[in-house]
Amino acid sequence: MSKVLILYAHPAAELSRTNHLMLEAAARLPEVRVHDLYEHYPDFHIDIAHEQQLLSEAELIVMQHPIHWYSMPALQKEWLDRVLARGWAFGHDGHALQGKRFWLVASTGGETASYSSDGRHGHRFEDFLPPYQQTARLCGMQWVEPLILHGAHHIPPVQFQHHVERYLEGLQA
Repeated sequence: MSKVLILYAHPAAELSRTNHLMLEAAARLPEVRVHDLYEHYPDFHIDIAHEQQLLSEAELIVMQHPIHWYSMPALQKEWLDRVLARGWAFGHDGHALQGKRFWLVASTGGETASYSSDGRHGHRFEDFLPPYQQTARLCGMQWVEPLILHGAHHIPPVQFQHHVERYLEGLQA
C-alpha cells in the first residue's frame, strides 16, 4: 500500500527533463507510488475500478502535470471525469476520498512574471486554481498549497534543486 499516489499526466513526458528528474527522486521514497496516466492509458480507456483502488489506498493524492492551456492535460481531465464518480468520490454516498490530502504539483513554460495582470497571461497563476480547489472541496479532500515550477524549460540548476527539495519534503510531510 502506497501512502502517496502521484498521478502524473504529461502527453510528451519524454520532453520534460524537470518532471522526469522529480519523479525519479520521488520514486526512491518509501510509500510513494508514481502512476503515469499516459503510460497506462495511451488510448484513454481508463480502468476505473483500478484507479479507485489506488486512490483508496493513498493518504496524499498528488496531481502532477504541466499546465496546458491554463488547465490540465486532456487525459488528466478524462481521468477526473471518469474516476471521481458521483456516489463514490462525491454526492450523497460519495465519501471515498473524505479527509485525504490533495496536492497540485505543476509546471509552466512561462516565467512567474508572465502570470500577473500586466503579464503575458493577464492573470495571476492563482486565478487558474479554482477548478482544482473545488474538485478537492467537492470530494471532501484537504487542499494542500500547490507547488508550481514556472519557467520549467530554462530554470537554473540551483533553483531547480531547491524546487526538488521542496517537492520531496511535501511528499514526506
